[in-house]
Amino acid sequence: MNPVLPRAVCRDRPDPDSVRSPSSASPCRRDRCRDLYAAACAALLVVAAIVVGQVIERRDGTLRVDWPPLLASWEPHVGPGTPAALAVAVAVVAYGPALAARLPWRPLLVTAWATGMAWTFSLALIDGWHRGIAEQLTTTHEYLRAIGRFHDIPAALRGFTGHILLESPDNWGAHVAGHPPAATVTFVLLDRIGLGGGGWAGVFCITVGTTAAVAALVAVRTLADEALARRAAPFLVLAPAAVWVGTSADGYFSAVAAWAVAFLALAVTGHRPAWTGLASGLLFGLTFYLSYGLTLIAVIGAAVVLLGGHRTRPLPFLLAGVAVVPAVFTALGFDWWEAYRLLVTRYHQGAGGVRPYQYWVWANLACTVLIAGPATVAGLRRCGASLPRPRVAGFPRLKGTGLSSPTAPAPRLVLLVACALLALLIADLSGMSKAETERIWLPFVVWLLPACAFLTGPRAWLAGQAGLALLINHLLVTGW
Repeated sequence: MNPVLPRAVCRDRPDPDSVRSPSSASPCRRDRCRDLYAAACAALLVVAAIVVGQVIERRDGTLRVDWPPLLASWEPHVGPGTPAALAVAVAVVAYGPALAARLPWRPLLVTAWATGMAWTFSLALIDGWHRGIAEQLTTTHEYLRAIGRFHDIPAALRGFTGHILLESPDNWGAHVAGHPPAATVTFVLLDRIGLGGGGWAGVFCITVGTTAAVAALVAVRTLADEALARRAAPFLVLAPAAVWVGTSADGYFSAVAAWAVAFLALAVTGHRPAWTGLASGLLFGLTFYLSYGLTLIAVIGAAVVLLGGHRTRPLPFLLAGVAVVPAVFTALGFDWWEAYRLLVTRYHQGAGGVRPYQYWVWANLACTVLIAGPATVAGLRRCGASLPRPRVAGFPRLKGTGLSSPTAPAPRLVLLVACALLALLIADLSGMSKAETERIWLPFVVWLLPACAFLTGPRAWLAGQAGLALLINHLLVTGW
């Protein structure tokens, strides 16, 4: 079934009328030009963030990053992953759109996951196995440094809040203190089953984190249209965000949150609502105990419920599932609300209290451009262009846009993307995400990437996505 696309999406096939009327192709050309203008404006935002950031950091050092707006250092290099990364990029650009259109659905999901893993591993290995993967989660502020203090998990959870503040004895490292303990407990459990050390932790995060693209495809197909999901698939695979999925635990968080949304989409559209509702609830509960900021995933969840046709049937199972993880951690002695209150204090005790809000409130958006890529910016422009526009006399007519019907695929995807953008903007305005958003906002960016389904000329945009990721990983050494 072909999706009803917004007016901004022009068909790749030539219009027979265009032979008789050459000017009929001009709307397509105008839309492509506007896409390029949007990408150029986003590039200017990034340049401004770099230039202004360098000035501020050299003047007083308050940004607390070496290469603003990213937590990275300038170090041009190549590595063992370079040939593989180039090969994956070329293959996806050349064959990705055609394969995404032709493969049966389930093989497409498996292919997307396998290709996403190849892309993420190869990017990480540009820095080599040790620096690119094995040591990423073993540095001073990372989760693996706390594993030795979780020999008795219930006792560690009961005393968790007592080590959050900087002045507390044996205070936790930045990441352990800055997240609910489900993140640390995950790596503790991996260690218990014999998968200890930074190498296994890195492989786990990449393997699990790359399934987020599969979850997004499932959700887009379920809520909107399979054709739109297929158009989005290569962009979800070849996202610049893979640079940070391969170097941080936030890739793992992204996958958990993405599958929570995907199962919710299945539940509210009548696909085994009891089981999918329960699975969604369990994953939402886990998401909230992996990162405090990921409570904003509920905004995307609300959009899914609005788009669903069976809104109430899975609700009891969803709520029952959501309650499980909080109940377990509370029973073991961890107080989420108290920990969050102390975290706000800890945040302002450290770099968060020094970093200037007036810079990061817009520079964070430059970070988002770098992890989402120029294609996503253009896709968001098309989403915005397809929204209803007010007229002098009441609501607008939506002739030819496909947006006059709430059941049309395109506006359903637009709503999902818009709610993800809303969640990201709330996180930005909160002031609790000043810097480091290239990893922190990965769970939100997963839901911005499907906007690329509205683009024409996908190969050129995919090349831009791949080129950006390759430049970042070859010119910079990222901090996560």
